[in-house]
Amino acid sequence: MLDSAPTPLTLDAAELAAAIDACADGAQACTACADACLAEEDVAALRSCIALAINCADLCALSVRALSRRAREDTFLVVRVLQACAHACQGCAEECARHAQHHRHCAVCETACRSCEGAVRRLLGAEALEELRAFGSG
Repeated sequence: MLDSAPTPLTLDAAELAAAIDACADGAQACTACADACLAEEDVAALRSCIALAINCADLCALSVRALSRRAREDTFLVVRVLQACAHACQGCAEECARHAQHHRHCAVCETACRSCEGAVRRLLGAEALEELRAFGSG
């Protein structure tokens, strides 16, 4: 799909596709994990996990959409969305790791979040985003 658009890519197509796929996987895993947490008997102990997973799912899904819009790319906005996504994935993965031994869905979610965070951070480190990333942090 990325190659079919008339707008030229400013980022490496393979890295961009990997980030989109990882974010889509993260959104699905986080949504399913939050839902599974709600079905657990010890749901009160999983409140933080549920909240972090819901936020992470939303940011992963937003990242998929932002990265897929090529016609009028707003790089500053994309950088900010990806930074928020990486932050949410890191927090969700850390929380899920606390529950992974007892809840398989948390182990799966942790893996998906770490994968998404890595893919997004690689994209944020891409040369095409470097100048605007630096501008955005200042």
